[in-house]
Amino acid sequence: MPRTAPLPQAHLRRESAHRGAGLLAGVNTTIVNDLAAHVAGKRRDDLVFTAPNGGPLRNTNFRSRVFGPAAASVGLAGLTPHDLRHTAASLAVAAGANVKAVQRMLGHTSASMTLDVYAGLFGDDLDAVANRLDEAVAAQDADYLRTGAAGGSVVDLGKRRSPGR
Repeated sequence: MPRTAPLPQAHLRRESAHRGAGLLAGVNTTIVNDLAAHVAGKRRDDLVFTAPNGGPLRNTNFRSRVFGPAAASVGLAGLTPHDLRHTAASLAVAAGANVKAVQRMLGHTSASMTLDVYAGLFGDDLDAVANRLDEAVAAQDADYLRTGAAGGSVVDLGKRRSPGR
């Protein structure tokens, strides 16, 4: 089952050229379906989200009139939309996303930019990699003991000779 659903092409917008990725890349099906319902019947050049008067939604007005009071009402006074961006990145890393996926999700120009901000979140990766390597070696050993022949996917470099020796 796909994790994303198509949104009408008329309402897909691209980020600025230096980022290159679509704004909806990697958005889950539930959100895409909600957005698709929200834009149903709108023209290609209609605004997706509007101010109460139907005009453009201004960030400062939205934050002070809607977002700030909503956050405060659930005990999160001072929360900003940018804090939600950091939360999304943290949740992606916790879910196993690699640095390139997080880079693309956030629209960073490079993985090094992502690591500059979120390097601490990837700290447990080395232990996880070591554990997966241990599991792979154990599986190879188990296969060897069961069949008496190496599967060919793991090479003992201590027993392998260089071509020139």
